[in-house]
Amino acid sequence: MDPFLVLLHSVSTGLSDDELTELKFLCRGRVGKRKLESVRCGLDLFAVLLEQNELDAEHTELLRELLVSLRRQDLLQRLDGFEAGAAGRAPPEERELRAAFDIVCDNVGRDWRRLARHLKVTDAKIDAIEEKYPRNLTEQVRESLRVWQSAGREDATVSHLVSALRACQLNLVADLILEDQQAQENESKTASSAGGDKSPAESLTSWGSDGPALGGPW
Repeated sequence: MDPFLVLLHSVSTGLSDDELTELKFLCRGRVGKRKLESVRCGLDLFAVLLEQNELDAEHTELLRELLVSLRRQDLLQRLDGFEAGAAGRAPPEERELRAAFDIVCDNVGRDWRRLARHLKVTDAKIDAIEEKYPRNLTEQVRESLRVWQSAGREDATVSHLVSALRACQLNLVADLILEDQQAQENESKTASSAGGDKSPAESLTSWGSDGPALGGPW
């Protein structure tokens, strides 16, 4: 089954009637009145958003925004779990960048505005982010990084992010990212070495130990 559809089903079953009403109200600018009137459950609303390309597995920002508005940390954790799984299936560069985002979100705090400006996020977008997530510092940081990533696809790299952190004198955070990157590389090398092909001699030895002796019965 599609992991994203499983996530949406899980979120839908976790919504109360009042929360569904809140979500419908928040989506009034995106979904027409008639379609909203036909929505009877979370799955109905998500189906409309999917149909209108407002939501998909690669663009979960709207879902996150809605769940933040409901203050449903449990459902946000499910979304985090889905995104972590998606990161595991992403290309190596994308996985490294998402891991760096997590470190920045955990450690930058209120310095995120200064970092965002170094990443060429405009003051207008910074104001919009604060308005969108007025009481959630972590989501403010994460959204600013998403905006930067979307605006400069090719330039949105871990090295660019580390350089911006150092320019903001956030050297500790930059060092944490590089340490995590090094740890991941070491883990990958260890896994590759452990799973490498055996030499012919090792293969014969293994066969001789596991299989029957020459001339012996099978």
